[in-house]
Amino acid sequence: MSAPPVCPICGARVPPHARACPDCGSDEHTGWSAAAYEPRPDGISDEEFDYAEFVQREFGNGQKPKTHPWKFTAACIVFLIILALVLLLLP
Repeated sequence: MSAPPVCPICGARVPPHARACPDCGSDEHTGWSAAAYEPRPDGISDEEFDYAEFVQREFGNGQKPKTHPWKFTAACIVFLIILALVLLLLP
């Protein structure tokens, strides 16, 4: 397949007989071939794709998990007590 006059990936001008786009590097294997324009493997067209549903499915509802700061505080206090005991008991 010959190079298109304009890169379908980035829109840059492509010289005649070029093997790749001078701007983004796309070539017959990454963007100029007919396979690059085949339907999505999941069968959903770009018009049917629901971005909000995709984000919800991939990342959940956006709420952060509840943290327990008292556990961290208790661990720090225990560590400080052990450190103080070790320092006091050293000769």
